[in-house]
Amino acid sequence: MAHDDQDRVTALAGIYQAVACVMRIARSGSADTATMEPCIYSLFQIDAANVAAVYGPPGAMANGARQLVAQLTGQPKRDLELTRYVVSVIRLERKLSARPDLMEQIGRGIAAADALRARGPLLDPELLGRFADLYSENLSPLTPRILVRGASHHLRNADNQVRIRAMLLAAIRSAMLWRQLGGTRWQILLGHKRLLAEARRYLDLASHRPPADAGPRGDAQ
Repeated sequence: MAHDDQDRVTALAGIYQAVACVMRIARSGSADTATMEPCIYSLFQIDAANVAAVYGPPGAMANGARQLVAQLTGQPKRDLELTRYVVSVIRLERKLSARPDLMEQIGRGIAAADALRARGPLLDPELLGRFADLYSENLSPLTPRILVRGASHHLRNADNQVRIRAMLLAAIRSAMLWRQLGGTRWQILLGHKRLLAEARRYLDLASHRPPADAGPRGDAQ
């Protein structure tokens, strides 16, 4: 598909949004379903017409774009742990891209999970469990592993473990899209001005769009 800087920022915002969900679950044990849904939705979008369609309704990655702006400007504050996760996800995705056998297994697993999506909400526990298993079986063995930090009692909770792994898989999906669009981690570290401008433009466009009738929907958990 054709792409531009806005498309790259949309994919990057997808990484930030999924990672922010991971951090919220690990720190507080809670999750924002409206923020998680488009991340999970993106896992099924193999032949999307364009980058925006990967995530569903217009502005679906607004949370991730806000996270990116905060990291670049320090307003309201930077979270260096968030940046560490994002860089770790990008590194892990590059390891995965060198393993077509693992990518094929993940692809088959997502295709099998698509039947569940037709029967229930995007955040159905069984569906999330399938994605968590795909992450554990195919990505956890790769190095460097992503070590999730948070409150121990939240990290020991089985439901939280499932949600975290499913969201990490979604982050990897966005990292793959980011790479395919020409994104690199050096752009994150050095290309602040362009990224910031595009992230702000994404948020501005999102704020002027009417609510979409179609897109990912799921029940609250």
